[in-house]
Amino acid sequence: MAYSYTQISHYLRCPRSYRYRYLDGWQEKETRAAMVFGRCFEKALGAYFCQEDSAAALFKEWEAYRDAPFEYRKGESWDHIFHQGVHLLETFAHDNRIRIQNPRNNLQIKMLRALPGGSEFISYIDAIGEIDGQHCLMDWKTTKSRYATEPEGLLSLDPQLICYSWISGISEVALVVFVRKHAPEIQY
Repeated sequence: MAYSYTQISHYLRCPRSYRYRYLDGWQEKETRAAMVFGRCFEKALGAYFCQEDSAAALFKEWEAYRDAPFEYRKGESWDHIFHQGVHLLETFAHDNRIRIQNPRNNLQIKMLRALPGGSEFISYIDAIGEIDGQHCLMDWKTTKSRYATEPEGLLSLDPQLICYSWISGISEVALVVFVRKHAPEIQY
């Protein structure tokens, strides 16, 4: 059997929902625009590191959902979220703090680790590279509000990053949070 951080957290949140999804194979339709946009944005980041047009990649991915019956927050629309994404990509390029060597191999990396009893733990790591010259493992997040930064060291307790560090053997981990606000913001 294969386990993942997402699977375990799903079980801890609601064992019945876990059973329906992972054991019985039910798949819920995604109705929240923000969740789907996050996946589209990750593909645009991949295009950026491959030196392709990231805004065009974002448009191509997000365009597929233009007429989807999503739930949007008050004041949001397909166009509004797309423009926030473009501004975040521009800000990210301007900041120029992250380097990914060999992006085809160091983005969206599937890692497996054997567990006792023949099971495996699986992780999909967003990126391995450098932030401000520091080699680390990175996880991208898109959100409408900032992540808490206090108390000091709070993010070092993040269970997802702990799992990723364990499976990769890379002790330095980082969240890169793309905050979709009126004025785009990126937390490193």
